[in-house]
Amino acid sequence: MRTELVDTLVSTLPADDDHPYRSGPWRPMVNEWNAEPEVVQGAIPGDLDGTYLRNTENPLHPALASYHPFDGDGMLHMVEFRDGRAAYRNRFVRTDGLAAEADSDTQLWAGFIEMPDVALREDGWGIRGRMKDASSTDVVVHGGEALTSFYFCGDLYRIDLSTGETLGKQTWDGRIPSWGVSAHTKVDPRTGELLFFSYSKQEPYLRFGVVSAEGELLRMRDVPLPGPRMPHDMAFTENYAILNDFPLYWRPEHLEAGLHLPHFYREQPSRFALVRRDGTGDIRWFEADPTYVLHFVNAYEDGDTVVLDGFFQGQPLPPTDGASSLEEIAFRGLALDGMQTQLHRWRFDLRTGRTTEEHLSDRYTEFGMMNATAHTVPHRFVYAATGEPGRFLFNGLVKHDVVTGAETEVALEPGVFCSETVFAPRVGSGAEDDGYLVTFTIDMNADASFCVVLDAADPSGEPVCTLRLPERISSGTHSTWAGRSELAGASMLG
Repeated sequence: MRTELVDTLVSTLPADDDHPYRSGPWRPMVNEWNAEPEVVQGAIPGDLDGTYLRNTENPLHPALASYHPFDGDGMLHMVEFRDGRAAYRNRFVRTDGLAAEADSDTQLWAGFIEMPDVALREDGWGIRGRMKDASSTDVVVHGGEALTSFYFCGDLYRIDLSTGETLGKQTWDGRIPSWGVSAHTKVDPRTGELLFFSYSKQEPYLRFGVVSAEGELLRMRDVPLPGPRMPHDMAFTENYAILNDFPLYWRPEHLEAGLHLPHFYREQPSRFALVRRDGTGDIRWFEADPTYVLHFVNAYEDGDTVVLDGFFQGQPLPPTDGASSLEEIAFRGLALDGMQTQLHRWRFDLRTGRTTEEHLSDRYTEFGMMNATAHTVPHRFVYAATGEPGRFLFNGLVKHDVVTGAETEVALEPGVFCSETVFAPRVGSGAEDDGYLVTFTIDMNADASFCVVLDAADPSGEPVCTLRLPERISSGTHSTWAGRSELAGASMLG
């Protein structure tokens, strides 16, 4: 393996750190690498052409009081494939918060489960305030650059797809919303438009926006809500954006006292807003069974019906019985079996205003990915992660066939965990599952990490190829695939 150590950042975490989300599969990195990863099994297919990108929470300093994995600094990992070759880069996202804490060698802002007033600085980002925008949640590719983002709203950081270096912030000529932008911006592969939402504790509480393929902010629209909410994802069809108002939100009486304690109001319905992407018409609201949804998969129009697939939570706030700390309570809400996440379908009838819904699987899966060419049209396959019981770790994946109900499971051996797994179309592919699945693994048995490529048609078979990375990486959240055309000439392979 050819490797180049580019930089090593200073960490003040203890060498013997035993925090469950700063050790083991979540042990953070401090090194930044350029590498030509070693092929240790199979061969890189010549018709795999593009880049796999994954964002990772990667802390450098101890928490002020209680650490949550969503607090870690953003680190982007990228593997590019072309002509049977591969190149790897990993880089910290050089956020304003990262720079400030590097100067002070300490955590300056409050984390996800800390009181805002423990922060050492009065400023900050996000809906809650006095938090650091770690830009560590999500990543998409738009306009030939990667954009990283933060789950509680913040800046969008521009990343060079050839080097992994941070280029600065995307502001859309200074028109980015003052509330910031939430993670889970969406890029429509047919139009090239980027769709986003932004939310706040200020009225109207939720806004939706559209950016052209060329990077011009075309429009923003208020989506008024009854009060502050905690949306995490959105979906889109050819003509609509689908936003949400779930009955999991901060208690209003606690907010007045500065406490951000979520409560699940099981007696209230879930609400979905259908907002026309072109900015015309009224917002249509639909009610459904009470739940919370972290991630949606796809949506499409079927005549006078809008169909939406995502992961329904049977238990948005798992029981706290026997929990010994606030951290333990929070960590229960990260495990797929704790939240009881199941692939689910909602159907919104535009004529009657009624909603019908059903589970598409009995399994607990989440973080679903699909062939991006099937967005906004009826899809058949969803590739979703399975979870280690009681932990925020992925121990395999399931290929869901939502037409036949068939499921193909890929179970990793104990001690091996994967990342959110993307679909990469084979060059010249025709069928929806004609392509590859690409993921990173954290192998605790080998004390190593690998980039693994599977056959999307039959992921349970032998991997197509396995590439060894320079160092064992940390677990994390979201990823994306950018085909050759989306890279706009950028390449790590020269």
